[in-house]
Amino acid sequence: MDTNSFIHDLTAIVGTQGILINPKDTKSYNTDWREIFRGNSIAVIRPQNTQEVANIVKLCAQRNVAIIPQGGNTSLVGGATPPKQGNQIVLSLSRMNKIRNIDKIDSTITLEAGVILEEAQNAAKNAGLYLPIVISSQGSAQIGGIIATNAGGNNTLRYGNTREFVLGLEVVTADGQILHNLRRLRKDNTGYALKQIFIGSEGTLGIITAAVLHLHPYPRSTEVALCAVPDLDHALKLLHLFNNHNPAALQAFEYISQKGMDLVLKQFPELKCPLETKAPVYIVVELALPAQGNGLRELFETVLEHAFEEEIVLDAVLAESETQRQSLWRFREEQAESQKRAGANIKNDVSVPISSVHEFITRATKACEDLCPGIQVVPFGHLGDGNIHFNLVQPSNDNGNDFMSKSHDLMDAVCAVVYDLEGSFSAEHGIGQLKNYMMPSWRGGAELELMQKIKQSLDPRNLLNPGKIFPDTST
Repeated sequence: MDTNSFIHDLTAIVGTQGILINPKDTKSYNTDWREIFRGNSIAVIRPQNTQEVANIVKLCAQRNVAIIPQGGNTSLVGGATPPKQGNQIVLSLSRMNKIRNIDKIDSTITLEAGVILEEAQNAAKNAGLYLPIVISSQGSAQIGGIIATNAGGNNTLRYGNTREFVLGLEVVTADGQILHNLRRLRKDNTGYALKQIFIGSEGTLGIITAAVLHLHPYPRSTEVALCAVPDLDHALKLLHLFNNHNPAALQAFEYISQKGMDLVLKQFPELKCPLETKAPVYIVVELALPAQGNGLRELFETVLEHAFEEEIVLDAVLAESETQRQSLWRFREEQAESQKRAGANIKNDVSVPISSVHEFITRATKACEDLCPGIQVVPFGHLGDGNIHFNLVQPSNDNGNDFMSKSHDLMDAVCAVVYDLEGSFSAEHGIGQLKNYMMPSWRGGAELELMQKIKQSLDPRNLLNPGKIFPDTST
C-alpha cells in the first residue's frame, strides 16, 4: 500500500485537524491507560460526523487497512490499543461529542459516541433526569466505548448494565453502511434486535457513532454509609437485611478489602477513615429514591440497628453532608488508582454467583499466594451483583517486570477457580487483547462457533478491531 496516498485520502475526508501522524501526537492513542499495551498506528483519525466515519471505513476497506475504534481510551484490557505492527489506524470518536437531544417526556437522551459520560450525566441532571451508569472513569470514558463494552459500574445492582439503557443505536458497519436505528421506542419487536449485537462487541462488529439512552428520575434523596464487617459472609447478611427492608431503595453495595482500604489511605494521605474499628471487610452502601421525605435515613438506621444487634456490622458511619458522602465513596473509587501507584498490578474482572463470592476470594487468594509468595491480593467491587475486581499488586520487594511476567499464570489460577464456580472471566471490562486466549476454552462448542459466525458475517475481512475478543490469526 502507498502510505502517502492513503494519508492524503484520509486527510481529504477529515481535514488536517482530523488527522494525527506525528508520533508525539499519537503516543497517547497508541498506549492504554495502564501503560501495559503499547502499539503503533499509521495515523490517528478523528472524524466530526457519522458520514466521515462511513467514508473512512470505505476507504480502509478499499486499501485493506484495519481500524481500531477508540473512545476515551480507558480500557483495562487493551481493547482500544493498536498492535505493534503499526499497519492499522486508530479511529478516535472524541470529536463526535454533541448531545443531540434530551426528551423529558420520553426520558431519553440522544448523543454522539464521543460524549464523555460525566457530561451526559450532567446534561440529564439539568433536565431533572438521571443517567445511572456510574464508573470510576466517568470523567474520561466516552459513550461509544461504554456501550461497546457494555460497562457495568456501581449501580448495576439496581439498574443493570449499560445494555439496559440503550434504546437505539447509530452504527457504521464494516462495509461503510450507516445503520440508522436511533429509535426511542420501549417496545419494538420487528425482527432481530440488531442493536444488541453491537452492545458489548468491543468495536469488532461495527463502529457505534450515536445512541439513544433511557433515563431515570433523578434521586432527590440519597443516603450513604461506610460499614466495617467481620467477613464476606456477614457482608452478604447485611445485603440480605437491606433487601428485606426495601430492595427498591438499594442503589449500590460495594466491597472493599482491608488491604484495599490500607492502600487508599497510604496513597491518598488526605483521606482519613472515619471508622474507629479496623475490619477485614468494608462495605459502601448507597440508598436512593426519587421522592423527598421518604424516610431513607430512618431505613438506614433501622437496618443498621438490626445489623449491630446480630453482630453483622462492627462499626458504621452515615454521611452527614454531600462532602462526606463523596469522601466515603472515594475509598471505593480510588481503589484502581491506589493500586497503580503501589506498583505493577494484574487485574481480574470476574463474576461468580453472589453466594459463591466468599469461597471464590478465599480459594483464589490461596492460589495466587502459592504461585507468588508476598503478592498483595486486593479484591474489591460490586458485591451486590457478584462482580469482583480480583486485583493483584506486586510484592513490595519484587521487580515490576518480573511480576508482570507471571500475569498469565496468575490470571489462569484465578480463572480456574471462577470456572469451577460457574462464573465469568469477563464481567464488565470486556475481553480486549488481555484475555482473548481464554475464549476457546471458556466459550467453546456452539457458543463460540456462533460468535465467530457473527464476526465472519458482519466483518468477513477482519478489519474491525482485529485481535480483540478472538485471537488475531491474520498475522
